Amino acid sequence: MAKPTIDIAAGEIQRENRIKTSVGEKCFTVFNYTFFTLLCLIMLYPFWHVLMQSLSSTEQALRGGIFLYPKDFSIGTYQSVFKNPQIYNGFATTIFVTAIGSTLGTLLTAMTAYPLSKSRLRGSKIIMFLVLFTMIFSAGMIPNYLLIRSLGLYDSRWALILPGMVSAYNCILMKNFFLSIPEALEESARIDGANDMRIFFSIILPLSKATIATIMLFNAVMYWNDYFSAVLYIRDVDKWPLQTVLRQMLTNTQQAMQQAGVNVRQQSDANAVTIKAASIVVATVPILIVYPFVQKHFVKGVMIGGVKG
Repeated sequence: MAKPTIDIAAGEIQRENRIKTSVGEKCFTVFNYTFFTLLCLIMLYPFWHVLMQSLSSTEQALRGGIFLYPKDFSIGTYQSVFKNPQIYNGFATTIFVTAIGSTLGTLLTAMTAYPLSKSRLRGSKIIMFLVLFTMIFSAGMIPNYLLIRSLGLYDSRWALILPGMVSAYNCILMKNFFLSIPEALEESARIDGANDMRIFFSIILPLSKATIATIMLFNAVMYWNDYFSAVLYIRDVDKWPLQTVLRQMLTNTQQAMQQAGVNVRQQSDANAVTIKAASIVVATVPILIVYPFVQKHFVKGVMIGGVKG
């Protein structure tokens, strides 16, 4: 007899909830869904347009217009792009820089933020002021170039990694998260004989997975999209990252077409359009594939690190 009574009560509650929803609230909900759906489509369409254009024939690309689907589907452009040996060198350099830079950068950021989150650290306020100072003022392009030359890093892939390894913003974000961890966990570990390094690697880091994933994503996107550092510090073209190779292909399309094995004299200008589109897709897709795997930690990590400070 109890189950029918529970079902009746649940049905009454659901009816009351439906009754409480006013017409204005329903209209507001419909407006929200419609507005954000349109906003999402507006933001996605430029990339979709480039993707469909890269999969279209050169004649259709020359005509232009709106590309909602491939017109005269063709993958010849991608075959031409991957004939360029600089694409493979760029991928190798970018993967190396992104993997090493994001991993070491996240670790060093955590090792910097953890001591700064402790009030017992002498001079912590002065150090924190210096960290904040770098967010407002920087040395500039020429002093950074001279520093790289004096350190012997010029024309080295490490020149793409070391300068941006630790970010002040990421450090502050992680410091705020460490402040939210109860001190009782560390005190109990010290009673058991653990030192600071053991506490950091065995307790603090395992509790910081969401924030670590967020910082690593920030670093990975930064390293993946960086092209200007290679323009300043790398002279050897074979050491250029993918974004710098892409920039060269977009600014000097005829040279890129020749490197891709395309006869410029026999081909129309439409090849330049499709090669640019295919190059953009090749450079963008890998980071888009990685993002969904850390997206679930992204919002949580930012919120945890940004609430307390």
